[in-house]
Amino acid sequence: MTATPNINQIELTDVDVSSARGGLESQIDAVNWQVREGDFWVIGGAHASGKSDLLATAAGMQRPLRGTLRLFDREIDGLSEKELLELRLGIGMVFKNGGRLFNQLTLAENIALPLRYRFNWTAEYAAEPVEALLRLTELADRAHTTPPMLPANWLQRVALARALALKPRVLLLDEPMGGLEARHRRWWEEFLGRLSAGEPELGGQPITLVVVTTDLTPWTAFGRQFAMINQKRWTPIGGREELKRFIAENVRVEI
Repeated sequence: MTATPNINQIELTDVDVSSARGGLESQIDAVNWQVREGDFWVIGGAHASGKSDLLATAAGMQRPLRGTLRLFDREIDGLSEKELLELRLGIGMVFKNGGRLFNQLTLAENIALPLRYRFNWTAEYAAEPVEALLRLTELADRAHTTPPMLPANWLQRVALARALALKPRVLLLDEPMGGLEARHRRWWEEFLGRLSAGEPELGGQPITLVVVTTDLTPWTAFGRQFAMINQKRWTPIGGREELKRFIAENVRVEI
């Protein structure tokens, strides 16, 4: 039997990244980037350098100003909204600063939303997979809490559980460990390692990961591919050894 080719799950070719705020000014120029199955990318950049816009572009949520975006080996130009939505369902997103949760809903209700919208499920029908995700992210005892009542260290886990609800092939994470206490950072490091290796509770299939951060240093032992955004330029770094040299050559590690 012929092995399935390892296709590019996300591919940007000469892409100028636009801003979610609109306008025609590029946030990052001429990005050439391939995300392949099983990758674990960590991308560094200063605040307001365009990291979040890059993730939104990679997820197909906003169009490039210029260049070509392909998702799962299909160019998005010319696709209908329905076709693009089907591709985007293979990509999960964990937003920064609390994950864009709905404050009036409980944690369980927030996590259930993708399942209910996608499959038109009732809350009762969604309850079992939601409970499994709550257990997986150690949130089961907080299921009926609303986000404003949850300590800040836990909010990103809710966003993570919601992003995993549809079992994406690729997971994009915007500053997932920003502002967390040490024990919560350790949890994220260990959990993302499990996702990258293939978490049995999610079917055992490895998930491709892309993280953006202001500080590459904590990721030296976890990421596998690294890049930088600096002054609108996209700069691939390479693997862990190349990252160590990059950090050693730059006095300011937190950018």
